[in-house]
Amino acid sequence: MSRIVSSLAEISDTYDALFVDLWGCVHDGIAAIPDAVAALQAYRKRGGKVILVTNSPRPRASVEIQLDGFGVPRDAWDAIATSGDSARSAMFRGAVGEKVYFMGTEDEKAAFFRPIAVVKDAREITAVPLAEAEGIVCCGPKDSLADPAVNRPTFLAAKTRGLKLLCANPDIVVDRGERREWCAGALAALYTEMGGDSMYFGKPHPPIYDLARRRLAEIDSGIPDDRILAIGDGIHTDIQGAVGEDIDSLFITGGLAAAETGTTDQPNPKRLKTYLDVSGFQPTYSIGFLR
Repeated sequence: MSRIVSSLAEISDTYDALFVDLWGCVHDGIAAIPDAVAALQAYRKRGGKVILVTNSPRPRASVEIQLDGFGVPRDAWDAIATSGDSARSAMFRGAVGEKVYFMGTEDEKAAFFRPIAVVKDAREITAVPLAEAEGIVCCGPKDSLADPAVNRPTFLAAKTRGLKLLCANPDIVVDRGERREWCAGALAALYTEMGGDSMYFGKPHPPIYDLARRRLAEIDSGIPDDRILAIGDGIHTDIQGAVGEDIDSLFITGGLAAAETGTTDQPNPKRLKTYLDVSGFQPTYSIGFLR
């Protein structure tokens, strides 16, 4: 059974580094969550390292700017690992060809196709219409409120041609304030359901954890996995990923699973147990909100 804790400080002495999810934990898609920021600042003051590990399809430089806009201070974190950077590396290595059909907003497209220095001999990637594409790059829907099923005709045509889909954000949904929005993971899941081949680079899949460890090693190369704590509100992204990587986890129940876990300030223990039993994943710890 996951241990319910009252604060990060209650368990933080056991860990030298945190892999912290952003959306639903540190900010709500509109503004920083003050208690979460304060908890991370206090952790860093004690010498801990904070790596923000996000399924954002954007490069880390774009996420830094976004965090500034949300009011997340830079003394609350050390480095950022994004699903977007992990996926961009694969794209520039030719994972889905050199001519790709792009799905997402124009802002996401501009950031995603920006040259990436870590890939030597990067391929020249061109965005083209679907009929000319060798593969698909999906950063998300153009309309995050629209039912993903509107993409069925596009996916049917792509599947018929055997195109692979590179998913830059495995999240299914996020909550922007009080509004729930669809993410790239919902589109990739639909494509897979229809018989297409989807490739994932964010949580819970290994590539983003490899990137997070590299970011951590740039700061402190002596921290083993058993001294890392993963924090997040997604049971099938943050917690499943931590379990797969064999690192401890702190489940934020007041995010995506607030209703299911009966979370107001803290989760209802019985409802939390039921939710976790159904999910098949047991976080090391649980808490209502990061604080």
